[in-house]
Amino acid sequence: MTPERIWRVAIFLRRRGHIRLARKVKQLNSLLYHNSLAAGARVGPDLYLGHHGLGVVVHNNVVIGRRVKIWQNVTLAVRAPAGSPPCIVIEDDVMIGANAVVITPHERGLRIGRGARIGAGAVVTSDVPAGATVVGPAARVVRMTDPGADGE
Repeated sequence: MTPERIWRVAIFLRRRGHIRLARKVKQLNSLLYHNSLAAGARVGPDLYLGHHGLGVVVHNNVVIGRRVKIWQNVTLAVRAPAGSPPCIVIEDDVMIGANAVVITPHERGLRIGRGARIGAGAVVTSDVPAGATVVGPAARVVRMTDPGADGE
């Protein structure tokens, strides 16, 4: 069973009110794949975790769109309590490279636009426009593309 499927089971259980069982499933995922995938996150149906999601950390207040690819050791952190309004929204067709960190400003949310690419090792602390490619420890836009240019 893949880490994505185990994560979906934990999310399903939590949404149905089986909090303790969801926590156990999350712990199993953590044990098998050395990750921390919160059962409170909302995840699109075709998420891909590269290298089995090893080391990936996702906060409860994260919304992940369709066809998102997340590589190993990525951290998606919200600097607010779980269940509060601030969240990270990752739109469709986003790719997040290995060892990237996406962290919200204190008590505020953050949005990664459709088709954006976050380079390996980037540290993202503010919104990323659709179609942008960001790199570096203080992430900066290095290229803009039209997110609808692929014929969709």
